[in-house]
Amino acid sequence: MKTKILIIRFSSIGDIVLTSPVVRCLKNQLEDVEIHFVTKEKFAGIVQPNPYITKVHLLTDNLTKLISALKRERFDYVIDLHHNLRSYRLKRALNVQAFSVDKLNLKKLLLIKMKINLLPEVHIVNRYLDTVAHLGIVNDQKGLDYFIPEKERFKISDLPEPFQNGYVAFVIAGTYSTKRLPFDKVAKICHGIDFPVILLGGKQELDDGEKILATSKGNILNYAGKINLGQSASIVENAKLVLTNDTGLMHIAAAFKKKILSFWGNTVPAFGMVPYLADEASELLEVSGLKCRPCSKLGFHSCPKKHFRCMADIDTNAAIRWISQHFQS
Repeated sequence: MKTKILIIRFSSIGDIVLTSPVVRCLKNQLEDVEIHFVTKEKFAGIVQPNPYITKVHLLTDNLTKLISALKRERFDYVIDLHHNLRSYRLKRALNVQAFSVDKLNLKKLLLIKMKINLLPEVHIVNRYLDTVAHLGIVNDQKGLDYFIPEKERFKISDLPEPFQNGYVAFVIAGTYSTKRLPFDKVAKICHGIDFPVILLGGKQELDDGEKILATSKGNILNYAGKINLGQSASIVENAKLVLTNDTGLMHIAAAFKKKILSFWGNTVPAFGMVPYLADEASELLEVSGLKCRPCSKLGFHSCPKKHFRCMADIDTNAAIRWISQHFQS
């Protein structure tokens, strides 16, 4: 008899990508199983191409309608990897055996407010997998998955010829300002290397990308705000190196086992969300010893202390050295 499992993760890009080992391991390690996934409508494109997922259900403003549709599926288990009020309402309405991830919010709060670190040295992927351990699921150590629809693949042959032989993908995006490397730091790194660089991000990074492009030596392309997520992921997949803030494309880069240099501002690796099983040459750049860090588990639109030292003091020369060391290797 077929087992039907519903996985809940409403948002966001990186968090959904980080659930992919759970999806794959459930599908590969259980016999005759259907994996359903519920997420917000705007993130559907991340999970719909996943061949391990049987059906995607979309969260819209009409939660009652979603609950009715989910009830008709008659799930055997619910795996809650979001664990908030809305996921609680879904679990309560479905009334089947449910298992929820421990988000360790109290321990995160202690680290943010009191700078007392009681967080376990366990990656969020492993905590997600702990949620399904009762089903006999074990970590297959294959890392993250990200599937790009063929129609969204970016043709490398469409790039200028110098870029076809290799480039650095530089993700300058970030949901919050305190998670983004400042413009002057990005520009200094871009101008400090001679390798081809492709800038990636959303519409809010478009202008910064254009400013860097205008002062470049011809080795920079700005695709920030100009291409969609699938195309950006395709650029990342084919990059020699990836430079990135703590954002969704960082985890997509990890799914492709890229060499990643990640910049950390108000968030910290102790939260358990560093690039998972990326290339072993990957490194983190952060400013250690700041008494105000971390100041949030998500981020702010400006530094609460007004100095923004967590990003302003990032060593751009270290970034340039890392690029020079690994681009040709």
